[in-house]
Amino acid sequence: MKVLLSAYACEPSKGSEPGVGWNWARALIRRGYEVHVITRRNNRSDIENACKGEKNLLTFSYYDLPRWARFWKYWPGGIYLYYLTWQIGAYRLAKRLHSEEKFDCVHHITFVSFRQPSFMGRLGIPFIFGPVGGGETMPAQFRRGIPPSGRMIEAFRDLGSTLVSFDPLMRRTFSSASIIACTTRETLDRIPNRFHHKCIVQRAIGINHAEIETRASSEVLIRPQFLYVGRLLYWKGLHLVIQALGEVRRSIPDVTLKVIGDGNDRMWLQSVARDANVAELIEWTPAKPHNEIWQEYRKSLAFVFPSLHDSGGMVVLEALAAGLPAICLDLGGPGSIVTSSCGVVVESRQRDEATVKDQLAKAMILMASDQRRWASLSADAVSRARQTTWDAAVDSVYSSFATGEGTTPKASAIS
Repeated sequence: MKVLLSAYACEPSKGSEPGVGWNWARALIRRGYEVHVITRRNNRSDIENACKGEKNLLTFSYYDLPRWARFWKYWPGGIYLYYLTWQIGAYRLAKRLHSEEKFDCVHHITFVSFRQPSFMGRLGIPFIFGPVGGGETMPAQFRRGIPPSGRMIEAFRDLGSTLVSFDPLMRRTFSSASIIACTTRETLDRIPNRFHHKCIVQRAIGINHAEIETRASSEVLIRPQFLYVGRLLYWKGLHLVIQALGEVRRSIPDVTLKVIGDGNDRMWLQSVARDANVAELIEWTPAKPHNEIWQEYRKSLAFVFPSLHDSGGMVVLEALAAGLPAICLDLGGPGSIVTSSCGVVVESRQRDEATVKDQLAKAMILMASDQRRWASLSADAVSRARQTTWDAAVDSVYSSFATGEGTTPKASAIS
């Protein structure tokens, strides 16, 4: 089958959305599909270096807006205008390519947002939209503990999710799609009911088999270091772990937390640490290249990622693949990745913030004090990663095409 992939974000050796575009393209060709990718011209150098010397069924076409239009991205909210305009140009390129290549289907893979339209369904061939996310909502009880600007952002975000049902461009996108893949059930619930028969729930993220490592269960860690990797933003929930550290220290005096990442809320998070009298327990490290992060997983006791609304959680999956048990909340993507066999999922939907902090502290104490339990979680973390590969994600979304059953989704569950 010949597939046209629309991947605004698509770069090798990257996490987050660029990693989604790149890894879906690679997984598709491993499954035997002929793949043509439309992506930004800005990604060209990295892609061509990664593909140098390869002979496969993967072809790239590059498109970008004129240089004079790129300053839009630097306006407040301007990235959305830029992206929408890029989608229009990418569709025109796709139409020209389709007239030459006669694709069997077209697939919009990035951005992975259910609020942003795609015009690829207008090509008149089977159209896959997603996996897309963004329908997750921060529970109300956690909004009091974030900065005032964050509460305002969350209100606008909720409004944007509600307005999706009334957006004519999104209605046209959903209507033209053969399959709508949603990263979480929360996003599925945001899709208008009349389109639910097209929907499946499938994560956008995965892991490569080559990245899965086995950490020896007999390995003894020198110190109880917990690790957070990601952007320093209020909605990532890192402040909850920081505030739980004081309780953890009472049981584990030498506990430490290593934070790797950058973001607009770094200063706020550092003030949270000072107010909680745990500043000396935290090591703040700037963001590192994707390939260097793997070394950090090996040095830590557990990965903490209490995100309050996250569609994916690629770093959680990477941590599990390195044999690092994870602690997260029962929200969004991370809550569906982590199970009781490979980490601790803290219930939060119906609990107040103080109770959730207490449960996070107990989970961290468990990891540091029960070596046998930790070893079991570490071993099962690797097993869990093996279940969530990019190839498995492709198989889930493309199963109806591969079995000749047309374009009706076969499943609506995620494992």
